[in-house]
Amino acid sequence: MTDSPLGTPQQPLRVAVIGSGPSGFYAAEHLQNQPDLLVQVDMYDRLPTPFGLVRGGVAPDHQKIKSVTRVYDRIAAHPEFRFFGNVELGRDITHADLSAYYHAIIYAVGARTDRRMGIPREYLPGSHSATEFVGWYNAHPDFRSLSFDLSGERAVVVGNGNVAMDLARILASPPDQLATTDIAEHALEALSRSRIREIIVLGRRGPAQAAFTTKELRELGELHDCDVVVDPDEAALDPLSAHQVARAPDRTRDANLEVLARLAARPPAGARRRVVLRFLVSPVEILGNERVEALVVARNELYRGEDGQLRARVTDETETIPVDLVFRAIGYQGIPLPGIPFDALHGVIPNEAGRIRDPVSGDVIRGEYVVGWIKRGPRGIIGTNKPDSQETVEMLLDDLQAGRLGKPEVPPRAVLERLLRERRQDFVSYDDWQVIDMLEQERGQLGQRPRLKFSKVEEMLAALAERKQQADA
Repeated sequence: MTDSPLGTPQQPLRVAVIGSGPSGFYAAEHLQNQPDLLVQVDMYDRLPTPFGLVRGGVAPDHQKIKSVTRVYDRIAAHPEFRFFGNVELGRDITHADLSAYYHAIIYAVGARTDRRMGIPREYLPGSHSATEFVGWYNAHPDFRSLSFDLSGERAVVVGNGNVAMDLARILASPPDQLATTDIAEHALEALSRSRIREIIVLGRRGPAQAAFTTKELRELGELHDCDVVVDPDEAALDPLSAHQVARAPDRTRDANLEVLARLAARPPAGARRRVVLRFLVSPVEILGNERVEALVVARNELYRGEDGQLRARVTDETETIPVDLVFRAIGYQGIPLPGIPFDALHGVIPNEAGRIRDPVSGDVIRGEYVVGWIKRGPRGIIGTNKPDSQETVEMLLDDLQAGRLGKPEVPPRAVLERLLRERRQDFVSYDDWQVIDMLEQERGQLGQRPRLKFSKVEEMLAALAERKQQADA
């Protein structure tokens, strides 16, 4: 046993980060930026590919947003950083392993599933989650085997955030435009045959409460051969919203209202497809026997809650919309991890400023931390994760300074690596990922696309092994 303090060359601070999305990388970066502190960061992901929703959630026609991965490449290039892809907590490595081999563990696993609408016949064929559709068109391996019947003419997207806007835009985009992106090949083929002509986007509250950004709204209005329809009556503000807008300026909200007003005043041009934006409506029932045939929606009214926020409640006024597909885009939801406390009501790991707490005793669990959506819920954009991760790392550093991390020594890195090789011989290093990255870009160049993604884990691993063999030959 050494008497050297943690964070020195003789006794590096060893931290495991579970999850390789933005919040995980920003946590690693903040640890790396500590002067006079030697930190060894090992990042794990159950997929061979890093970057979380930047790779698997950002729309394929938003390549500029995906360029943030250059920052993550720089973080991963740190000499004390390692990546273990294709390694799943509970399958290949346990919570007990992490506790034995690391001084601290940071969970950055995000929110992997979706919220339900909770209405009758929600599970009929033709009713899908945004998580499924987004993963499918982004070549996420979890959703590769799914298929979507696009032979009908009308789809409804329930939700008023950026994910809902992405779904509507992808459904309404001309195939030749999608063909210049990194959309999954199987999705491009299916969307090229799509007969969807109308996409209705339903907002539970009014236009002043919509959660999408102005950029997303403008992009929708700029789609080629697509009319964006907004009923002037639905774009008009109710008295409570008008009072809120007049009293408290908000740059994004006010810009959204300006764009919506322009769209409401724009006459349809008879385009091939159309997107209809509706407000103050909620789905209450799906109709159909063997598959989705119609959606019953109720008209909503706004009221001021006890917290002062404007909330929506349904009225007795309903209408039935014949529809072939329903997509729910009403938010992501975290899922529990084996051996880790979980707040099922809110879909997060219970914590205080990133320190994980036992939900029964309320005590802090020593050396365990959480960042990102699994910490605070599915709110914010990519950049929101940076201060969130920094807050958590500051808690970790405070605990280090106060001697609250507990374990003075852990086995060296080589011991853990031998353990992983015994359990998961085909784990993927960051160098391996960069080979996969290069292969995808090479595949894309053949079709003048940014990349052509592998959509199956076995395809990635086989292509990686083949390229390694070629390099060794």
